Amino acid sequence: MFNTYDFEDADKLLASVERTAPNMCRLVERAREEDVDVLFVNDNYGDWNASRDDLVNTALEGRGGRFLEPLAPREDELMIHKARHSIFYQTPMEYLLFQEGFGRIVLAGQVTEQCILYSALDAYLRHFEIAVPRDAVAGIHEHLGEAALDMMRTNMDVDTMPAGEVGLRPARRRGESAARQAR
Repeated sequence: MFNTYDFEDADKLLASVERTAPNMCRLVERAREEDVDVLFVNDNYGDWNASRDDLVNTALEGRGGRFLEPLAPREDELMIHKARHSIFYQTPMEYLLFQEGFGRIVLAGQVTEQCILYSALDAYLRHFEIAVPRDAVAGIHEHLGEAALDMMRTNMDVDTMPAGEVGLRPARRRGESAARQAR
């Protein structure tokens, strides 16, 4: 989510962010109120020296800052940097989730037909239960975003109900015994 929107198709994405950011904000606030861990994963845009604050502050000064400000991570919330589309690709995400015993992932953010889709697929391959609230993800191409949500729902059993209805509490990982309940 945290970028300056200085790229081709940024106007299309910003229009989608404007529609979906309020739902993302409510989802994050609900997670915080329900004491559900909120993890941020963000592109580093090739700046390997950038800190979390650098990425967030630069984005807040950019074109989408007014939508992003309410989504800024709190001091006690983790932000993992990624260089490619999936939250799992060459990041410590898988290790972190397994170490902490998480069994459910709720993905919100952007871009539905890219990062969200690829992250959901990687989570599915790792046997996580997945939710992608359809009104808390932003896309560039609406028809591809709808197709991505349909593919996730059909092929990966992803929960795509609205953000206000999505369950935040983790469940067991598929195939995990009841004795090893996720937290």
